Amino acid sequence: MRSIGEMARDGGLSVSALRFYDRAGVLVPAWVDPVSGYRWYEPEQLEEARLLARLRRAGMPLADIRLVLASWAGADTNLVRGLLQAHLRRLELGLSDARSEFSTLRALLDRRENQMTSLSAAIVRLSVPAAELAAALDAVRFAAGSDAELPVLGGILFDIEGEGLRLVATDRYRMAVAQARTTGHGGSRTQVVVPLPLADAMRALLTGEELVQLVVDGDRVTLESGDRQAAGQSLGHEFPDYRRLVHLPAGRRAHVDTASFRQALETGPVRVSQTRKQDGETCDLSVLRVTENGTVIVCDDGDDDQNNVAVNREFLLDALTAGARDELLLELGAPTAPLAVRRPDDEGAFSILMPVRSEN
Repeated sequence: MRSIGEMARDGGLSVSALRFYDRAGVLVPAWVDPVSGYRWYEPEQLEEARLLARLRRAGMPLADIRLVLASWAGADTNLVRGLLQAHLRRLELGLSDARSEFSTLRALLDRRENQMTSLSAAIVRLSVPAAELAAALDAVRFAAGSDAELPVLGGILFDIEGEGLRLVATDRYRMAVAQARTTGHGGSRTQVVVPLPLADAMRALLTGEELVQLVVDGDRVTLESGDRQAAGQSLGHEFPDYRRLVHLPAGRRAHVDTASFRQALETGPVRVSQTRKQDGETCDLSVLRVTENGTVIVCDDGDDDQNNVAVNREFLLDALTAGARDELLLELGAPTAPLAVRRPDDEGAFSILMPVRSEN
C-alpha cells in the first residue's frame, strides 16, 4: 500500500489536497490507521489520483469528478465521455464569452489611452533620505509581479506628489505600499514605473544616511548617490490606480508579535486552495480569525467559523518579513475582504493580501 506522502508524490496532488478529497468523499483511502489516523492507499488508486489531478487542472467541478471516478472502472464509459464533453463545452462557451468581453474592453482602453496625458512629461528632481528610500523599497519589493502578460506589474510605482513619495508594488494577489519624505519638488503629481532590475540597482546604492537625488526625465529614471548612479528606462505602461484599493472596509485589528505569529504560521495547519496560482499549482493557505480577546489564531482544519479569513501562507510570511517590525498590526474584515498587515508606528507602510477560497 502507498502512504499519503507517496500517493501525493506519484499522483500529482499535495498531501493537504488528498486529505480534503478524503473528507469530501472523492478519493477515500483504502485504510486509515485507527491510532495515528494515517492514510494508506491501494496501488490501483494511483490511477484515480492522477485522473483526479488532471480533472482538477481542467477546472472540472468536484460533483462531476465524483461521478467520473465512480464510473471510470466500469464497463460502460458513456457517462464519463458525456461528463468530459459537457465540461469541455462549458469551457468553450466561457472562453467565447470572455473573448467578446475582452474585445469590448480593448476598444474602451484604446479610447481611454488616446485621451490620457502622461503624468511624467516634465523633468522632476528631488532629494530623498537614503535610509527612508531603502526601507520603502524593502517594504514593497516582495509584492511585485512576474507575469510576462502584465509587464507593468514587474516594476515598482514611484508616485511623487508634493513633498511625498509613495512606492507601490502588486502582482494582483497582494499589494504593498510604503512612503518616504522628499525635498526639492513640491510640484504636481508625477508617476513613473521603475522596472525591478533598476529598482534593485537603486537599492544597492542606498547604504548610508545621506540624501540621494532622484531624477525623472520623461521615461528615464536616475538615482544619484554621491558619484554613483543607477539609471534606466521606466516601464511605458500605466500602473493601476492603487488609491482605489487601499480604502478597505472596517475590520477587526489585532497586534501580533511577529516572531511568534510567524512560528504559528510555519508550524500550524494549512489547507489547499481551490484557485490555482500562476504556475498552475495549488498553494497552501493559512486560515485566520481574530478571537474575542483580540488574539489572531491559525485555525485548525475542522474550524469553519464564518469569520475565518484564508490567505496564501507564503505571501503572508513575505509580508511579515517586509513589515520589518517586532510587532505588527493585522486587520481582518469579512472572509471576502483583503487582509492588511500594517506597522503600528507607520501606517503609511502596509501590505494587502487578497483572501483565497479554501477547499474545506
